[in-house]
Amino acid sequence: MINNNFINKYLRQTQDIYGDKLFLKINKVSNDSNIVENSLDEFYHSINMCQKCQLGNSRKNFVFGIGDKNADLLLVGEAPGEKEDLEGAPFVGRAGKLLDKILAAISLSRDKGVYICNVLKCRPPDNRDPLPSEIEKCEPYLKEQINLIKPKLIVALGRVAAKTLLNNDLALKDMRSIKHDYYGTPLVATYHPAALLRNQKLKPAAWEDFKWIRNLIN
Repeated sequence: MINNNFINKYLRQTQDIYGDKLFLKINKVSNDSNIVENSLDEFYHSINMCQKCQLGNSRKNFVFGIGDKNADLLLVGEAPGEKEDLEGAPFVGRAGKLLDKILAAISLSRDKGVYICNVLKCRPPDNRDPLPSEIEKCEPYLKEQINLIKPKLIVALGRVAAKTLLNNDLALKDMRSIKHDYYGTPLVATYHPAALLRNQKLKPAAWEDFKWIRNLIN
């Protein structure tokens, strides 16, 4: 039986993103990756001038995402930092370099099987945590990215991203090592690479997480 409340919510979110145009969801086709790539590019161009919250006035660049547009693994951080805001791409600083090394250790990369983005597409001032009002405006964009990419697994990087996506206020240790669900897509949480740079003792636990992640997508 069709849930009318679900349909109404979906249509309201679609209208909030696209206006009065109705975009039909296109399923990933294994022998034609251009379908997903073109859809994701079109979506980017439809939202990259967003001014729905105050961050649109302070950003230098709208940080949409980067990577394999047919990825099995979607990595989600909380928001762009200063360097990401300047370059217009997520995870491009020291934390990004560490993330690239971790991905290489499980035979993945930004160009092979992985797509990287954030909950927020614009940098909060002084890298503060996202506000609930900002999440409310920006999370529908993330949901549509997931709809288009159709990853096998979402990984929330860090406590802020995890608690935002899972809508709770637990400690990261209580969210790790559990397979959660984000609107029908499996989700797991692990440490943000920046936390690993600050505290080397977290690296063994993070490595265990990524070995598990490798097994989940394989």
